[in-house]
Amino acid sequence: MPSQTVDLQDPIFLAHRGGKLRTSTTVPLDSREDLSVAYTPGVARVCEAIAADESLARTHTWRSNVVAVVTDGTAVLGLGDIGPAASLPVMEGKAALFRQFADVDAVPICLDTKDPDEIVAAVAAIAPSFGGINLEDIAAPRCFDIEDRLKAMLDIPVFHDDQHGTAVVVLAALTNALRLQDRRAEDLTVTVVGAGAAGVAITKILTEAGVGDVVVCDSTGIIHEGRGRLNAVKARLAASTNRAGRRGDVTEALRGADVLVGVSGGSIPESALAGMAPDAIVFALANPTPEVDPEVAHRHAAIVATGRSDYPNQINNVLAFPGIFRGALDAGAPQITEAMKLAAAQAIADIAADDLAADRIVPSPLDPRVAPAVAAAVKAAS
Repeated sequence: MPSQTVDLQDPIFLAHRGGKLRTSTTVPLDSREDLSVAYTPGVARVCEAIAADESLARTHTWRSNVVAVVTDGTAVLGLGDIGPAASLPVMEGKAALFRQFADVDAVPICLDTKDPDEIVAAVAAIAPSFGGINLEDIAAPRCFDIEDRLKAMLDIPVFHDDQHGTAVVVLAALTNALRLQDRRAEDLTVTVVGAGAAGVAITKILTEAGVGDVVVCDSTGIIHEGRGRLNAVKARLAASTNRAGRRGDVTEALRGADVLVGVSGGSIPESALAGMAPDAIVFALANPTPEVDPEVAHRHAAIVATGRSDYPNQINNVLAFPGIFRGALDAGAPQITEAMKLAAAQAIADIAADDLAADRIVPSPLDPRVAPAVAAAVKAAS
């Protein structure tokens, strides 16, 4: 990355100095008796009990409340492949959000490898220390393979937040947009621009929620059966989407579409938006620069959302992942299922349902009701 002059007295840098996390004890360590209980010799009795019955590790260690936030630093925010060391402030921030919003402890794990086999092996090796694995900022398409392999190997929840957290909040926002417009999901044509981690997961959850048809567009154009050079993930998309068999570029993909979900990091011309159906819904989620300027989007859409906090309707993953893990950990669930994700989306939507407006289709990320509601819904669906 290009060199730049850094002002270490900038408030942002001062806030990050020394990192954003620390550990603390939950038992007293003020006397010799305290030491003998928390450490040797008393701890040996607990170790022996766990060796005889490994299920006790869930109740007599921190495992029931701790998540590993794991990255290889290849797809960090809008910064791209910046490496494990540079990704650490983001992983610390993610861990801080877990603690603040759902009382879940989280540990950043930044791996110095891009090899999927090595990543899977490393995560599997550290898994006994954790109750869940939050995969973060791992580039597509290998993120799909890594998640699938870890889910098959481990008996604790594995969740790639860039995929599923985004998808859950998008579904919640769309649910409330449709409530406002008195429309049905099965009547919609949704165009998803971007076929990376988020785009694939959004397409899947919208399909499972009953959306009429989804058309996915990548940098080459509309994904359809018969298009050459599709990787395995895009080939599956081609087989399960675009029932009308559309072909062409993003303009064709948006022609007559009811909803645009942008997760591409690119830009979409206003002329393409002009071809959307009346009362269109636009979620332009690239961050920090949306695919379409919100002011421009409002010329052609009745409801607009972005990924930014300085515009209304922020599609923010913090609405989802803390509560999802809280619920899964409380349930002792071995995995996070599609039913749990759908329940989480409904819970988020319901929080905002009593005060809906075109600029209020999701609750604030700071709303204290969100994580408990999501946790309860996820636990009930487990």
